Amino acid sequence: MSLLMTVPPNLVQSIRAFRVLELQDEAVRLGQHFLYAHCLAGQTKQQVCGIIAESFQFPKGVGKNFDGLRETLTETMHKAGPQTGFLVVLEQLPNTQKFDKEARETLLDVFRDAADYWAEKKVPFRVFYSFE
Repeated sequence: MSLLMTVPPNLVQSIRAFRVLELQDEAVRLGQHFLYAHCLAGQTKQQVCGIIAESFQFPKGVGKNFDGLRETLTETMHKAGPQTGFLVVLEQLPNTQKFDKEARETLLDVFRDAADYWAEKKVPFRVFYSFE
């Protein structure tokens, strides 16, 4: 029985009752990419995007802002070849003066856009997040 049986294949939601290790094991079981970023150390939009890009092992200089991150999560990954799916965890998104509620929502919108992009291609793209 799949851990994600009740979770739609393309969404962005709070991690809630899921545990990171269980999600990682499920990604392996499903043959999907597991992308994890612990974002608490970021204080600004650029730092948070940088942490995500580095954690996801994107090429240097890629994904240093919301537009670059969106492009990398969609077109760049699509051009890399056929994809089986993605399970993404963004843990401890910060709440700072320079990365406030609006910045967090914009970041989540980037991942929602990516989930929509991959849904059109019938590729699962699930994102789970938690806040500081």
